Amino acid sequence: MVFFYLSEKKQQNTIQTLLKLTRLPTKVPKTFVNFDFSLLKGKDVERLKVLVLLNAIYSHRNLAFIGPAGTGKTHLAQAFGYACYQRGLKTYFIKASELRDRFTAARRSGKTDSCLNGLVRPSCLIIDKIGHCTFDKENTRLFFDLIDRRYNKEGSFNMIFTSNKTPALWREDFEEDATLLCTLDRIFDDATVFKLRGESFRGKKLESVSLQTGKIPAVERAAAKE
Repeated sequence: MVFFYLSEKKQQNTIQTLLKLTRLPTKVPKTFVNFDFSLLKGKDVERLKVLVLLNAIYSHRNLAFIGPAGTGKTHLAQAFGYACYQRGLKTYFIKASELRDRFTAARRSGKTDSCLNGLVRPSCLIIDKIGHCTFDKENTRLFFDLIDRRYNKEGSFNMIFTSNKTPALWREDFEEDATLLCTLDRIFDDATVFKLRGESFRGKKLESVSLQTGKIPAVERAAAKE
């Protein structure tokens, strides 16, 4: 009885450690369970729902969620990450701006190999908000190195991207077109792109209160001036 308790406790601790390492939010986790699929329309909604089976990571298939702000891109990417860690697959979530800053810091400290190795290691790497920052020439090359190493990675792995721009427009935020084209070639060699359209999900609980003031009586105005 004690053995089984300790074994279960150890497993729970391992799962919690994996969760902390993912950098996914824990206060209000974004999962497939709390994603409102009823807000989505179209014949391919079922293809989103089956992502929870993680076939994409087992088949090394990258995913990209493309669309305007508030359409659920980051929620779906994080939900996939949660599903991965729950099955013991190492996951790492990072915003594009954080990735750029990490590359810059690694270059300055001469630790680019260590930086890249840390990002290649997770089974699922989620890069959020491509297009919200720019990558200079050197960081574009590091981005290529990261993608290239993961492209040749063995085992169960994939990458998840979110962006408000179609991949054809990513060149606006990366210098050195030739390097970026090679990068995109590897990312989308085996990938599924989900294009989300429509209005933002945010603001559904927004409450607007309109108030109108009346004229202040002349006596009160005069008193206020004294």
